[in-house]
Amino acid sequence: MVNVQVQFKRKPVQFLPVPEIDDEQQEVWHIPQTGEVFLTYEDYLNRMDFYKQKRFICTITGHSGMTFFDALESELANAAEVDDIFPEALKGPVLRRVQFSTVSRIDTLVDQIYDEFKNDYYPGEAVLVEVMGHTEKLHGVVRDKTRFGSKVLPDGTFSKPFATYFVSLNMSPAEEAVVDDAHIFRDRKIFTKQVLRQYIKKTVTREAWNGAPWLVKNEVAEKYHIDTRVPAHLRFDTKLQERKQLQAQKRMSNHDSSILSGSMSPTGPVRLPELKPAPKSHKSKAQQAAQAERALLRAKQQAMQANGNVHEPGQFMHLPLPGNPFQFPISFRGQIPPPMVLQTPEPPPPPPPPKYPIEDLQLGFRGHVRPPLKFMCNDTPVQVEAESKSPLSEKILMKSVGPLLETWDTLNVYCEIFKLDSFTFDDYVEAMLVASEEVPVELFTEIHCSVLKILVGSEADGGKVQIQLPELEEEEEEEEPEESTAPTPEPEPQPSGRATRSSMAKLEAERLAAELAAAEQEEAEMEDAPRHRAEEVLQGFDWIEQLKKRNFKDGGWELIMVGLLHQLSKNERLAASCEELLEQLVPVDTEPSQETVRQRYATLDVNYRVQALQIICMLTAETKAIRGYMEDCSETMTAYRKEKIEWQRKRKQLIEELKGLNDQRKILLPDNLPPSPPLKPTEVATNGDVKMTDVDDLPATQTSDEIPDSEEDGRKLRRGHDRAVERKRKAEKEAERKEKAEAAAKVPKQSKQFTKVLKDIQKREDEIAECEKEIAIIDNDLREADCPRTRVLGKDRFWNRYYWFERNGMPYGGLPDSSTAEAEYANGCIWVQGPDELEREGYIDMKEEWQEEYKAKFEMTVPERKKLEEGRTSVFNARQWGYYDREEDVDKLLTWLDPRGFNELKLRKELVNYRDKIAKNMVNRRKYLGIDRPVPAENGTTAAGSATEEKKEEDKESVAAASPEPPQKGKRSTRGRQSTAAAVPVPEEVGETKQKYRCLNWTNTTAIEEIGHLHSLEPPPARSRKPTKKKGEIQQTQELVAEPVANATRGKKGGRQSMK
Repeated sequence: MVNVQVQFKRKPVQFLPVPEIDDEQQEVWHIPQTGEVFLTYEDYLNRMDFYKQKRFICTITGHSGMTFFDALESELANAAEVDDIFPEALKGPVLRRVQFSTVSRIDTLVDQIYDEFKNDYYPGEAVLVEVMGHTEKLHGVVRDKTRFGSKVLPDGTFSKPFATYFVSLNMSPAEEAVVDDAHIFRDRKIFTKQVLRQYIKKTVTREAWNGAPWLVKNEVAEKYHIDTRVPAHLRFDTKLQERKQLQAQKRMSNHDSSILSGSMSPTGPVRLPELKPAPKSHKSKAQQAAQAERALLRAKQQAMQANGNVHEPGQFMHLPLPGNPFQFPISFRGQIPPPMVLQTPEPPPPPPPPKYPIEDLQLGFRGHVRPPLKFMCNDTPVQVEAESKSPLSEKILMKSVGPLLETWDTLNVYCEIFKLDSFTFDDYVEAMLVASEEVPVELFTEIHCSVLKILVGSEADGGKVQIQLPELEEEEEEEEPEESTAPTPEPEPQPSGRATRSSMAKLEAERLAAELAAAEQEEAEMEDAPRHRAEEVLQGFDWIEQLKKRNFKDGGWELIMVGLLHQLSKNERLAASCEELLEQLVPVDTEPSQETVRQRYATLDVNYRVQALQIICMLTAETKAIRGYMEDCSETMTAYRKEKIEWQRKRKQLIEELKGLNDQRKILLPDNLPPSPPLKPTEVATNGDVKMTDVDDLPATQTSDEIPDSEEDGRKLRRGHDRAVERKRKAEKEAERKEKAEAAAKVPKQSKQFTKVLKDIQKREDEIAECEKEIAIIDNDLREADCPRTRVLGKDRFWNRYYWFERNGMPYGGLPDSSTAEAEYANGCIWVQGPDELEREGYIDMKEEWQEEYKAKFEMTVPERKKLEEGRTSVFNARQWGYYDREEDVDKLLTWLDPRGFNELKLRKELVNYRDKIAKNMVNRRKYLGIDRPVPAENGTTAAGSATEEKKEEDKESVAAASPEPPQKGKRSTRGRQSTAAAVPVPEEVGETKQKYRCLNWTNTTAIEEIGHLHSLEPPPARSRKPTKKKGEIQQTQELVAEPVANATRGKKGGRQSMK
């Protein structure tokens, strides 16, 4: 084991002893830093968890908050450094002085040692000396030392002891200088209190009991010949024995004093009354002493009567005769003995309340049930009602939900690398479901083509393969003629004589063995037979060359997928999944061709589509494009953090300045307060009635009973009344203005200094608000640039993980210039993933004895508690997913979470932090999907529908104003974008299909703007003259679309915001 003194809670760490191992083949676990050996992996993990706590202290430096391994490394490094610095000549004397010292505090010990040795020098030590004839101090080494003690002076005092040193000078080794204490010195940096303290900590140890002596470590004491035998009076057992003797003597003294006090009662010694200082009195001292004596006598008599003893000390008592044990003294006869009082032991104090947070499952059941989950699959882990399933869940299996989320998140986080518009998760799932020959979906095709283009560079870029692919096995050109491996049946041997039962049984066994061997061989041939025809369809087709040329049309990208999957099937890790996909795309019973592969991919089950897309998305993580993007984001985040620190520093400075200005304002405020406004007395008539000025001001000519003779007269009267009211209003305003001017003239003007302070305060507050706004913007940029991994919101008490995919790596509502940006959300759900295998086995499905222990404490096992608190919906492993899509469920989830637990405290904090944004995205999602439709209005249309129709009409008008041609049917407007491109007429049936499937509204405007065409199309031919606008380029691309149902492209977008 290592010889270190790393401390935990101010005590040295005690290492575990090496267990006895009987079997040399037994598997053990070893910690090399400590030399500890463990027989079980669980004990090893527990010890490692203990060592990885940041609660250890480096003994030499005193640094705390370190793991054991960090403290050990620091101690070893500093120990070597201290050993080199500390003078070798002083080590032995210092350690002899420290040995068996009982000074408890190391600081006091260091001070004592330093004071003793700072002016004392030893042979072999490098020193500086002052020699006559030399102005500078000379370097040398102490060769010998002579110490002279004190002598008695004539007056009876002692002289100061002194020493003489023989020093060999470095500049002339043949010469020596003889100096005294006043002319020899030591380098200040060599022998300091800090160095001395570190050296003592390194070489000395002390047990954890009061009065324990300091002991030099055995290996150090042996090196410097220091006695390690602890004196008897300093040993722990001796100290313990002395303490026991002192306690016994104290008890005996207390017992003797109680006997001498005259207490002979059966109930125990008499307790004298507590003496308190008497209050001041006007009586004389003699009277006070007599009164105190009488009070003490009365107290003694009362105590004796209470104990049943009416005799004073020293009074004669009739003792019982020796032969009559039942005879009592006369004074005790007829008296009732005092009752025996049994003292019940005090109950133990209650345990201290737990210090939260603690382990989540160690908290009791609060009676809350988690809101029910929803599922996007047909094979739900528990039986649920139809309302708990997504409308898209009919064909999706649970094993595909995780890959769906993974691929969607990858494509949206790195959409700039793939050159894709961002898209919602619901559109993505719908595209994976409905894409077919009858309904071609641009989103489905663009996703596959863009991902494939990342894997292999184009011919213009060199056509380099960006990933590592397994090597294909080269087939032998000359195949050996197939030979029948079936064994040639041998003629049955003719029995030499008469056939017996044993010979017949032997022949039957041989025949059965031959049949069994033939069946096994046939089965092996069946297994070795190809299960798909990928090799046949790829003959003469180099998928890498076709991918370099970007030949994606007419089933090109589908056949490239087959070639990629076929080569990846040679990888053992991907072999099973790739073979399964190839059996679906190129089955044995179909003719292998490019058209067949295209048709098979168009009818492929959605679960296989997700499986294939997941494989190629995982390959993109190896490419330079993705890795470079992550490195750029990391550098950008570093720059953002530095900028954020600058803004925070500026805000802190402004807050300090604002605090000083507020103090100045408080000082100047009393001299600049406006006077209180005078109270206006109410006008009261002599009879006590209040005068109604409003009534008196009304014109007397107009009453409510007067009716104009005609309409003309009525109009004239009304106009005259209006003019009178207007004049009155102007007069009131003028009077009010004069009153304000007079009041302002009476108010003393504020001092220029106070006005300047107020302006400075307002200016600082505005600058602080600007700083906070910039910090919030930088925080959002940091969130969007955090792309390497998906951040989890947290875990609950049953170790379920909660994800909100907008949490990092993307804008909250997707890219604002996407073709479906009007949806204003990206995923819009909180996804719940079950615990992984280790967490499930360690915390939920525990061993039986642990379950019994948990049941004894909480009256239920962990699985029973999970079923009780999660309600009717649960997920049980990491391959199962559920989700929440309503803000009410988020609020119920916050109520269910217990902030006293480690996991749920962090999860609840994240949910509270993002709650408003989560709720907003959920509302936008339901609005986009039309889930919560309002009640129809009287005209048969909904309020939202009417508003949408009005918006559509406005959009049509704006498009008509911007374009010379009228808007065609099927053209959609996007948020924040003015389309200037000419609308493309779309057939009526295509418009109906778009209304049926939302995913058809998505178009890849990013690819059109950056590369001039969709990924799935060939680049347009070079033009002799560059068009002045992108309108012609987009229109030309639209003309190249082969399918008549392709979406019309947009006009030029606004500037694309970077993901940063």
